[in-house]
Amino acid sequence: MNVFDIVGPVMVGPSSSHTAGAARIGLVARALLDEEPARADILLHGSFAKTWRGHGTDKALVAGILGLMPDDERLRESLGLAQRAGLEIVISETVLEGAHPNTALITLTGRSGRTVSIQGASVGGGNILVSRVNGMEAALTGQYTALIVLHRDAPGTIAAVTEELGLHGVNICNFRLARREKGGTAVMTIEMDGAPAPALNGRIAALPNVLSSTMLAPV
Repeated sequence: MNVFDIVGPVMVGPSSSHTAGAARIGLVARALLDEEPARADILLHGSFAKTWRGHGTDKALVAGILGLMPDDERLRESLGLAQRAGLEIVISETVLEGAHPNTALITLTGRSGRTVSIQGASVGGGNILVSRVNGMEAALTGQYTALIVLHRDAPGTIAAVTEELGLHGVNICNFRLARREKGGTAVMTIEMDGAPAPALNGRIAALPNVLSSTMLAPV
């Protein structure tokens, strides 16, 4: 057990799960979009769906989507900030099969029309687990620098990516691979120790069969 587990995260309240964790889920969604969001479609499941108004979960998720950290005092004003920024927000309640009680499914649309979706859960103490990216299984905690590598499901692609990481002295601490179908589109989610140089992301993106690579800083 570490100090974080005892005292909890630095945050704007009232709840580490419903506000701090929610803000971090929003931050991951924004980082994956990698541009200014124009619209956010947010589906809330379980206790998120039951208590989001009272616990400010909506404000926290939107704050993260705007790029605000969980301890930013402007979190309480995020809905107004979103309106002034021209960010359209649609929040609905849903039921997600087998999902953690504190789960949000966020779909962001950028100014360019690009979209990204993530399913993330706030699992306690401000910690999160992103279990899906663009409908494919993932495993992101937000605690480590991470790579999201979208690629063709072709022989040698995983080896090429991990070899590049090894050449840069990167140690992988968490790896998950998912694909829609054999030979189709697949996604690697890779969490790494330390803070690799940003140039590594460009090296990964330039590899054969890689469609895109996004490097995420810890949130």
